[in-house]
Amino acid sequence: MMKLLVTGSSGLIGSEVVTYFSNLGWEVHGVDNNMRADFFGPQGDTRWNQERLKAQFKSFHHHELDIRDRKTVLGCLDTLKPDMVVHTAAQPSHDLAASRPFDDFDTNAVGTLNMLEATRLSVPESVFIHMSTNKVYGDRPNTIKLKELATRWDYDDSTYENGITEEFSIDQSKHSLFGASKVAADVLVQEYGRYFGMKCCALRGGCLTGPNHSGVELHGFLSHLIKCNLAERLYKVFGYKGKQVRDNIHSLDVVRFMDEFQKAPRCGEVYNIGGGRDNSVSILEAFERIAAISGKAMKYEYVDQNRAGDHICYISDLTKMQQHYPAWGITKTLDDVFVEIHAASLTAH
Repeated sequence: MMKLLVTGSSGLIGSEVVTYFSNLGWEVHGVDNNMRADFFGPQGDTRWNQERLKAQFKSFHHHELDIRDRKTVLGCLDTLKPDMVVHTAAQPSHDLAASRPFDDFDTNAVGTLNMLEATRLSVPESVFIHMSTNKVYGDRPNTIKLKELATRWDYDDSTYENGITEEFSIDQSKHSLFGASKVAADVLVQEYGRYFGMKCCALRGGCLTGPNHSGVELHGFLSHLIKCNLAERLYKVFGYKGKQVRDNIHSLDVVRFMDEFQKAPRCGEVYNIGGGRDNSVSILEAFERIAAISGKAMKYEYVDQNRAGDHICYISDLTKMQQHYPAWGITKTLDDVFVEIHAASLTAH
């Protein structure tokens, strides 16, 4: 039986990894200490997801472990010796990082180093997949020439017709402290592949979403927006006229790519993983979509100040992923995403 270790196993992507590979017959070990509740309060709590996974999958084993604890991480990898490591644990908010910079860097950068080195020392032949972020590009995407449309911003440069490629510079831009810690982790993953020959990749996620997201104002765009709509709570729009654009990818499609990668791994690769142009949506467009599903008008307040380092328009170019792994593609449409999150929010834990 193949063995998998996934960090952040109670989160959106981590729990999807548990579900997917458990269903394939893998023995799955999850590492999570519910730091999301510490970062975001009760709304960010993921214990409900942990209990759901334990009840649903007999081959799933939960480990209460902090990835910042180097000695324990080294011991865990040496004991379990997994065939694959999927590292999704993180402090995920660029807003929160500014008020808790040590926690942010220790979790995102040092935690990733702990996981990489533990893997190299105990199971150097294993596949290592790291969930990075498009925030490694900082605010450089905002230097692309844009055009303002009725409900969104879009690229006014044919070079970016399909979105942003992995060749785009990550240097000399404002990242937020979160973005900086994720850059450190991203480059470490590349280095362990290029220097040590480890089979690993960094997935630079766009808007990762799905029904098991514990979305909050500081992280989890669509999940939080839809919850606000259903509860008729006020949603705050920060700058850019509410026309800022994100490409949304369902957690299942993220994990489907991980499966393709582990079948034919490469050393030190990076991929921009998002929904692409077809799954892109602005905040104003998202308001209309959820209102059409729920029958409730969106209540929102406009704050004429964008978040520092925030993207005006970000769409992932999926060309490299599809060239390297032609069996992979987006299977969950934007409509699917909205309907699933809406349904899950109606029956929330």
